[in-house]
Amino acid sequence: MVLNRGELRIEPAAEILSAARTWLDRVRPALEPDFIAAYLTGSVLNQGFDIHQSRINVLVVSRSLGSTQFEALAKAIPASVKSGPRFEPLFMSQSNIEKSLDSFPIEWLEIQERRLLLEGEDVVDRLQISHTDLRLQCERELRGKFIQLRQTYILHHAKPADLDQALAAAASGFAALFRTLLRLRGEIVPSTAGQVIERVADVFGLDAQGLLAAHLARYAGRKRSSEEALGQYRVFLAEIERLTAAIDQLRVP
Repeated sequence: MVLNRGELRIEPAAEILSAARTWLDRVRPALEPDFIAAYLTGSVLNQGFDIHQSRINVLVVSRSLGSTQFEALAKAIPASVKSGPRFEPLFMSQSNIEKSLDSFPIEWLEIQERRLLLEGEDVVDRLQISHTDLRLQCERELRGKFIQLRQTYILHHAKPADLDQALAAAASGFAALFRTLLRLRGEIVPSTAGQVIERVADVFGLDAQGLLAAHLARYAGRKRSSEEALGQYRVFLAEIERLTAAIDQLRVP
């Protein structure tokens, strides 16, 4: 199925859609008459989503979201069932969204690019996200993640397994930044994380294998030797530092 901006998503399984709509039927009355829309977002729209391992992200938008609604929602949200789907809801008023676009442009762009409207009016489609805000958040987060990973290396270099774990934990955060960098250039984002990373490396003149290190640490499915883990961590740090310098000079329309 083709998304609004040309990217691909996976249609959730029928059981997920059914469970999501059942969940929404319980929650929506707590917001009426201010309910606007509800969406599935995040990893549930990606290939390989495992309903038993991951939570289902739901964005619920209302015209207002005050203390009265807080209390009603707290009572309406169904309790999680151990054997069933687990939901991770995000409740936002329309004003909350509009005022946070400059603070969280990457997060809102991710939702805008990958969403499935369950019910209501599609207000997310109309969001106007500034390229300048996106570039600034990309640079800020790249610098922050680089500093954090460098500190981890300095403090835990004698424990390569810890470094490998830190690299794996950082993979999804970097993946979102890499997708955003391609969007800033007006490109259609490839459907797999590996292709995204390779394209970013090509665009910014980086070593693709080095930039893939965090992704491989998380998804390669094999244990790496201490020497390999240390080497890949160092190379990844070097490529992220080079990428951050490139983003510092990036000019956006």
